[in-house]
Amino acid sequence: MSKIQEVKTMVETGKAKLVPGLVQEALDEGNAAGDILQAMIASMGVVGDKFSKGEAYVPEMLMSAKAMSKGVDVLKPLLTGESSSSLGTCVIGTVQGDLHDIGKNLVAMMLESAGFNVVDLGVDVSADKFLEAIKQNQNVNLVACSGLLTTTMPSMRETVQTLKASGLTGFKVIVGGAPVTQEMADEIGADGFASDAGSAAVKAKELVKA
Repeated sequence: MSKIQEVKTMVETGKAKLVPGLVQEALDEGNAAGDILQAMIASMGVVGDKFSKGEAYVPEMLMSAKAMSKGVDVLKPLLTGESSSSLGTCVIGTVQGDLHDIGKNLVAMMLESAGFNVVDLGVDVSADKFLEAIKQNQNVNLVACSGLLTTTMPSMRETVQTLKASGLTGFKVIVGGAPVTQEMADEIGADGFASDAGSAAVKAKELVKA
């Protein structure tokens, strides 16, 4: 089994203690940091699919996310080197009333490795907090709003509309989370929608370069 394959397996099974060493071994073998990252993202995709089908639960998701996070820590110095042309600053948070952060944390990691400077506001973030962060940080060109509960969709709508009506310019708004759809994103006035962490990074790049 190749080292990258081992990394994938360990992320899938949530073996956080073993992942950093294996990532380093994969690098020593001559694998590119980007390839190792893609392998870990693929593992999280597998875990996400199992979660959707009810074959895995939140604890497994958390263990895998933690394992990936440990692996990303090893890769970070190499990845930031690769993406020297920063894409700008992204303010990210889970909308008010929602305390879920697994998806948000994965998206934040993906955006960081794609070349964004990420300002993570955490969970239960009000529209005003998002606005404050845009004013306080330089070069904010993306705001990412996450929500996992259908009950917090009105909060997401309010956040997007507050951002759009604020008079502040120069940034695009991307939304995501289990109940969010492209139709809803269009309806509430978001600039983009992503169904998972991998597509969020791709969409984010498209939005800021558009």
